[in-house]
Amino acid sequence: MTSPAAGRDLPHPDREEIRLEAVLHALSDPMRLRIVCELAAEGAELSCSHFDLPVTKSTTTHHFRVLRESGVVRQVYRGTAKMNGLRRDDLDDLFPGLLDSLLAAAGRQHLRLGDRP
Repeated sequence: MTSPAAGRDLPHPDREEIRLEAVLHALSDPMRLRIVCELAAEGAELSCSHFDLPVTKSTTTHHFRVLRESGVVRQVYRGTAKMNGLRRDDLDDLFPGLLDSLLAAAGRQHLRLGDRP
């Protein structure tokens, strides 16, 4: 018997399918970088509704889709909530130091410009 959640599984690239250029593209957008910074700072899964982004709901959905399809985040349904977790282990194994360097650079930029990472 198929569980009700099975029809709601979201497609994710396998670790071996994650490409550097897709990750860099996903992180090149300020809103997506902000999502990743929040996920990294929290260190836990967060629901989509947790994020207070200054964009429409459809644009927020697009940003999460880009992050998921690039392999940066993993999205799973927990009840009616779509939870997002940073794929840190996969990214660190494939591209050692990349995520930490990008997060540190985003933090320095935030201090320098006073904008939100």
